[in-house]
Amino acid sequence: MPDAIYRFPEGFLWGTATSSHQVEGGNTNNNWYAWENEPGRIIDGQKSGLACDWWNGRWKEDLQNAANDGQNSHRLSIEWSRIQPAPDRWDDEALEHYRQIIKGMLKLGLKPMVTLHHFTDPLWLYDRGGWEDDQAPQYFADYVRKVVSGLCDLVDLWVTINEPAVYVTGGYIEGNFPPGKSDLGAAFRVMCNLLKGHAAAYRIIHELQPHAEVGYAKNYRGFEPARPWFLPDIWIAKFQSASFNDAFSNALVSGRLRFALKSEAVPEAIGTQDFAGVNYYSLERVIFKPLAFSKILSRRFFPKDAELSETGFIANLPRGMAAALKWAHKFKLPIYITENGVEDSTDSMRPSYTVQHLHEIWRVANFNWNIKGYFHWSQIDNFEWERGWTQRFGLWGLDVDTQQRIRRPSVDLYAAICKENAISSDTVRKYAPLAFSKLFPE
Repeated sequence: MPDAIYRFPEGFLWGTATSSHQVEGGNTNNNWYAWENEPGRIIDGQKSGLACDWWNGRWKEDLQNAANDGQNSHRLSIEWSRIQPAPDRWDDEALEHYRQIIKGMLKLGLKPMVTLHHFTDPLWLYDRGGWEDDQAPQYFADYVRKVVSGLCDLVDLWVTINEPAVYVTGGYIEGNFPPGKSDLGAAFRVMCNLLKGHAAAYRIIHELQPHAEVGYAKNYRGFEPARPWFLPDIWIAKFQSASFNDAFSNALVSGRLRFALKSEAVPEAIGTQDFAGVNYYSLERVIFKPLAFSKILSRRFFPKDAELSETGFIANLPRGMAAALKWAHKFKLPIYITENGVEDSTDSMRPSYTVQHLHEIWRVANFNWNIKGYFHWSQIDNFEWERGWTQRFGLWGLDVDTQQRIRRPSVDLYAAICKENAISSDTVRKYAPLAFSKLFPE
């Protein structure tokens, strides 16, 4: 059998990613808490509840595990509704609580990447119309100033907003995120205000911390024409990619948002990105369906021969990772893979999925592109939004009833890669044998 090793750049960040509502527990003052309490919104009526009990201190165990397993960074988010529980009130104790978490990370040798908005909004903002309210960018800017002022001595790597296109698509087009609308006009207004909020946050962070690295996390989804010879399929794939993948990022270059068949100048957004954050999970094929208005004139599906995750939510298509990084490279900025992973309660698909996607990242890094880190989703099973607890993305499993942590074999795979800063044939042979011939062909 062939023996080889794929080494990553010196100083590469290896970590996992989490978000506040998904792991903290007890978040009862945001839009997702309200959404969970509406009948029929979450699969099987499930609720986040205690989540992974981080707010009560279980973060110590999970991040200790991460550090023990060779990780040198972690991406977490701040819960806006804890910091600003009412429009006229700040909670300094909550901010201090986050300081203690981040100090704990630093003591463990984990460099923090902090996300300021990861899908959740305070109830007071939600009741005012959320990001449809044109005052939302200013509210967000005030919150960002408060948080960054309190944490900038500990953190210099910031994500302003996680997956704005997912937030908008879920909440204002498909309706499976709060507020559950299907309104292209509202979708455009929200996207525009998120863009303005990001731009304001970027400038505030650099005012307070000139040396900071600031970006946003983009969920890149590949859209391939189902019939590459059929012009309508080609057109709808390009249209969906332009709306979902390009609109927000292109506006950071051009100062104009083009989304949902509308356009608006947002000149303050120009140049407000120090790195490209890429979340990649899978890609889809797209077929033109002229009467499918709710699905944006299309039907999307995975290739027939693709290996699917246990609920069919993700297809193992690592070529999409290379496409995502090629997309990010056009901005000529450093790149972080801010999320990548697969739902897999049996840990049968995760080893192959992980090493194949990491191999694509290594391959692209060898083009001399500046790829600076990788954050696996996630360290531990967590509450997966409208899908509740039905999907298990953690390297570590979680018994929701007992809060017991369950070590999965992929922990050892990822630990070996982190500690070696490389993918070796020995590691793949031992932990991901089904992928060996793909990474080390004879």
